[in-house]
Amino acid sequence: MTDSPHGSSGLGPEFIRLAQVVAQLRERCPWTRALTHESLLEYLLEESYEVIEAVETGHTRAEDARELSGELGDLLFQVLLHARLQEEAGNFAIYDVVTGLTDKMIRRNPHVFRPDGSLQEATTGDT
Repeated sequence: MTDSPHGSSGLGPEFIRLAQVVAQLRERCPWTRALTHESLLEYLLEESYEVIEAVETGHTRAEDARELSGELGDLLFQVLLHARLQEEAGNFAIYDVVTGLTDKMIRRNPHVFRPDGSLQEATTGDT
């Protein structure tokens, strides 16, 4: 598996900082504080379409991949906002979303992962 120059190492602190920024925006920004799940839906859809447009217009090449990166960031912001609203309601937090998705990917890909999350010795397509 090949990582970008930044890869996923160090992502923990950066992701935590991003979640903190979203929480601070909810506390201190009147516009962000007023958002609800319902009012966010139009932005969620808009950001999803912008990711699709970036891919369809070729922003996956090295010279202009930054466009797709930015659009994916905007989409991630929507996910973090929805999770923050649920955390404020006492239902779940972004931690639960991340760990739930990790568990689901491990569970749904037994050809890659053992039930404990460790890698299978050989997977389909390994040489």
